[in-house]
Amino acid sequence: MFSFFKEFKFFWIGFLILSLIIISIFYSILKPKKVLPIYQPSRVNAEMVDSTIQYVSKYHKIADFSLTNQNGKTITQADYKDKIYVADFFFTTCQTICPIMTDHMAQIQKAIMDDDEVMLLSHSVTPQIDSVAQLKHYAMEKGVNDKKWNLVTGDKKQIYELARKSYMAVKTDGNGDEYDMIHTENFMLIDKKKQIRGYYDGTNPDDIDRLLEDIIVLKRED
Repeated sequence: MFSFFKEFKFFWIGFLILSLIIISIFYSILKPKKVLPIYQPSRVNAEMVDSTIQYVSKYHKIADFSLTNQNGKTITQADYKDKIYVADFFFTTCQTICPIMTDHMAQIQKAIMDDDEVMLLSHSVTPQIDSVAQLKHYAMEKGVNDKKWNLVTGDKKQIYELARKSYMAVKTDGNGDEYDMIHTENFMLIDKKKQIRGYYDGTNPDDIDRLLEDIIVLKRED
């Protein structure tokens, strides 16, 4: 009997390899593809969401905007048309979580540098401090590439409404000050249809890895 198997060992080896290939093909076909959720206001932490939209459960998109970047250029939705992008909120004088978040944004920038479909967008929550000159200095210090990453400032009301009504990414301290914002560690992944497809902790290296993986998932979807 052993001589029989020995005589046909190459056949059995080939048969085993072919079987493994067929099984792997069937597995890849039948394995469900990862699909990223579309975040609506009703499924986001209510602390981050303006009360006027907390119960919205469909059709939510990032609103149009007009802000000014580190080069004094006006940045609008047109600059992000047909782009996937990562957004966050920060301020240049922050000494707590912002430096970590900015370093992680720089890491993402490096990973997407040659990818024309993906960009970055960071909004200042202290536009009264973060002038164009201040943003430019910060951008140069942090290695921001102008073609991939815009740091934007502008009208505080508009930034507040973007933060609370579009990206649903910042808290308010409830002290009654108009347009007060407490920025968080959130990074948001936005698709080409201006929809939020993911939230990530911008201070957590594991979340940055997950974000980069989700960008690949989103690109396959689009």
